[in-house]
Amino acid sequence: MDEAGNLTGNATFRHDNTALLAVTSVEAPVVVSSAEFDERLAPSLKRLRLSKRLLERVAGVTERRWWSPGSDFDDAAIEAGAKAMAEAGIEPGDVGLLINTSVTRRNLEPSVAVKIHHSLGLPSSAMNFDLANACLGFVNGMTLAANMIDSGQIKYALIVAGEDAQRTQEATFRRLNREDSTREDFLAEFATLTLGSGAAAAVIGPADLHPGSHRILGGVSRAGTQHHELCVGGIDGMYTDTKGLLDGGLELVVTAWHEAQADGWAWDAMDRYVTHQVSNSYTNAIIKAVDLERERVPITFPHWGNVGPASLPMTLAQESQSLAPGDRVLCLGVGSGLNTSMMEIAW
Repeated sequence: MDEAGNLTGNATFRHDNTALLAVTSVEAPVVVSSAEFDERLAPSLKRLRLSKRLLERVAGVTERRWWSPGSDFDDAAIEAGAKAMAEAGIEPGDVGLLINTSVTRRNLEPSVAVKIHHSLGLPSSAMNFDLANACLGFVNGMTLAANMIDSGQIKYALIVAGEDAQRTQEATFRRLNREDSTREDFLAEFATLTLGSGAAAAVIGPADLHPGSHRILGGVSRAGTQHHELCVGGIDGMYTDTKGLLDGGLELVVTAWHEAQADGWAWDAMDRYVTHQVSNSYTNAIIKAVDLERERVPITFPHWGNVGPASLPMTLAQESQSLAPGDRVLCLGVGSGLNTSMMEIAW
């Protein structure tokens, strides 16, 4: 029980025989600079007396990526999934679970997962569904899959995410360029302009069948759902209380960090801290809040933007090229709502 009297029994968790066999990413091909966004918003910036280069100076986002015409987020998720299975050395018929963790979706039903399941040729026996939890979905998907592998229900799981920021950003341009838009409107939708497109996938399986694979040891998860109205988004736009989100997220991260320490997790000297990628201010605040070594925190948001739940696994895929056996990796994310989760991987 914590100081407030809340039960915390399942906040921390451990996995017995689960490993990350592969993690892959797909970069969207069209690079769109923040300078181009400034040009799209020039009428509004001038009318509202806002300076250009806010995205670069405040958020640290120099550019982000969009999909080329004719391709889409779920096609990229399929590509990432196929790459991950190939790298893991498993066949589609081996997969017992597919979880799509994308925030982006074209319709309410059916799930995005069904197209991915079909396109990858997964068997009828493979359970498949969408798991949505804002930017934390991919890590949640890995945790759920690890539990199912540990229980013996499945042998291999494929986790995917594909995100498309363009449609939301195009709608935001139109709204902010209206004559009646205000500085408050711009600030509320500023975070939308930091988003980017991309895709990622991971294959998880039993560690004992894959010597030398990357063991998923476990971690901690905490909820701060009193903050569920601080960031609300849909296809047409995203509205964020930036300061409230930062303050609430930091409080949640610090609480989860100390709870993990009390349960025996020692994360003060990890070889890499792979965080969800948002902006300069969020990254700097988390580094300071739990006293991380800055050089061990890889940064990808300046060139990819915030790719939602795909951000963390895309960054992990990039870092996997320089990680060595025996390295310790902590995946750390916060999602709108608010929720946080941290997961240790023994490389």
